[in-house]
Amino acid sequence: MKWLRFRVKTVTGAEDLLVSDLYDKGLEGAQIEDRVPLTALEKEQMFVDIAPDTGVDDGVAYLSFFVEAPEDESEKKRVSDETYGLIEETIEEWRSFNTDVGEGSIEVSETEDIDWINNWKEYFHQFYIDDLLVIPSWEKVEEKDRDKMILRIDPGTAFGTGMHETTQLCIRQLKKYINKDTKLLDVGTGSGILGILSLMYGIKSVTATDLDPCAVPAVADNMERNKVDPKGFELIIGNIIDDKEVQDKVGYECYDIAVANILTEVLLPLTPVISKTLKKDGIYITSGIIEGKETQVEKAMKDSGFEVIGTYAQGEWRSVVGRKLD
Repeated sequence: MKWLRFRVKTVTGAEDLLVSDLYDKGLEGAQIEDRVPLTALEKEQMFVDIAPDTGVDDGVAYLSFFVEAPEDESEKKRVSDETYGLIEETIEEWRSFNTDVGEGSIEVSETEDIDWINNWKEYFHQFYIDDLLVIPSWEKVEEKDRDKMILRIDPGTAFGTGMHETTQLCIRQLKKYINKDTKLLDVGTGSGILGILSLMYGIKSVTATDLDPCAVPAVADNMERNKVDPKGFELIIGNIIDDKEVQDKVGYECYDIAVANILTEVLLPLTPVISKTLKKDGIYITSGIIEGKETQVEKAMKDSGFEVIGTYAQGEWRSVVGRKLD
């Protein structure tokens, strides 16, 4: 079997958002090439004791996505053109949010047979987020872990599995504030992990939004995998920031908690919209904020009627939490 390879030139700061977004749109198994040194945790997770010498980090990154190449040449061209267009459109969408995605050039080539999706199994193993066990489908729960909360998820991207620091920051904050009466709004739900996990912890309901229709099957798969009743999870496709119809469907002053694991550039225009959805004293949990940009989100919260009640760090990422005053 042959594969079409789409190699995107970008910057390291845009790696996660592009990989996550394109995964949700159907492009799985991204290969990332950069000169960022591996952290101690990454070495442990990838069974690497001595990291290779990557040279000086120049901020440039290359992302490769692989799509099965049809044998028929005309069909191959169609698939190539459609995939190229999808990647190009995604890059331009993020540019429209003033996100630095670098050069954004795309090279297309053909490569020999690879078992790319199954190669994830070599690197992705069960791990803990405090007392929560996150485990892929091909691994068994050990006897000592049977009494723990268990989230079953197969890897696609770091954001999609709970391994990424931004997701872990959100999970820890959610566990502080949710209860059986909580109505949660999850903006940019992606694979639905935050909302699904909150339902597993016993909250009342989740309303979620996402720009991409591909979130629908992703959320459904993860709910089924974790035996979560879909009646408690409403997913709305559209842009809550500027689409009045989406805002009306979501509702006003009816949520106890809102969570948004999105980059700063999106959080800034999103925050005043979220303020309108929360009840008085409602909690607003944000993440996806790179170190140094947390003050921008704190200011946006204060300008939108929130009291900032905490800013938290994990690695180079930050989470800002606020409480609605009025």
